[in-house]
Amino acid sequence: MMKQGQTGGRRYNGGAWLLALLLCGCSAGMAELKTRPTISEEPMPAAAPAPGSIWAGENTHNLLYGDRKARYVNDIVTIIVSEQASGGNKATTNTSRDTTTGAEITALMGVDKSITNNNANMGGKIELGGSSTNALKGTGDTTRGGNLVARLTARITRVMSNGNLVIEGRRQVTVNSEDQFIFMSGIIRPEDITSDNYVYSQYIADARIIYTGDGVINDKMRPGWLTRVVDWVWPF
Repeated sequence: MMKQGQTGGRRYNGGAWLLALLLCGCSAGMAELKTRPTISEEPMPAAAPAPGSIWAGENTHNLLYGDRKARYVNDIVTIIVSEQASGGNKATTNTSRDTTTGAEITALMGVDKSITNNNANMGGKIELGGSSTNALKGTGDTTRGGNLVARLTARITRVMSNGNLVIEGRRQVTVNSEDQFIFMSGIIRPEDITSDNYVYSQYIADARIIYTGDGVINDKMRPGWLTRVVDWVWPF
């Protein structure tokens, strides 16, 4: 009896764990945005100046012949997000076929005369014929589009060996207990940064853009947890 009770308890605990995973899995991305630090824990140390030197080393603020565009770790650059995507596909199929076949037997070693004599309704002829008609018509149409416009200031987190810059930026806006999150990361080229220290989102390689929210409004837009569980386990 004790073994059965223990087995039933384990099944109950397993079901509880499954339910907890279903409820928490959809919010994993939001939790990552909230808990992830906004500044790297171990920034790259700056080169120490030589003893007795008044030159602190080259940085964005003391360039003599260059502009003040972002090019070093922890420099900031403004990203102009202008993402517009649309796609469509349309297909139409229209086919038809009409076939008619006929044949007449005029002589069949005398057998034809015996058949026509015994069947007066044949009109004195042996004829074979048939017809078939088929048609197919199908249409399909699918479209998809999206639009996102924003500005976000990101920070250079790493300078690659070829000079490209790895950037990462995030912004959180809270109004009446409703949080809005914007996250972006990717790789840019220094030459794509304008003289005003801007770069357009279409020039970002491996771009990852997340725009989401959390709060009362977001909760009302989602179905209840029981509905989500039923949809997940329903086999039909």
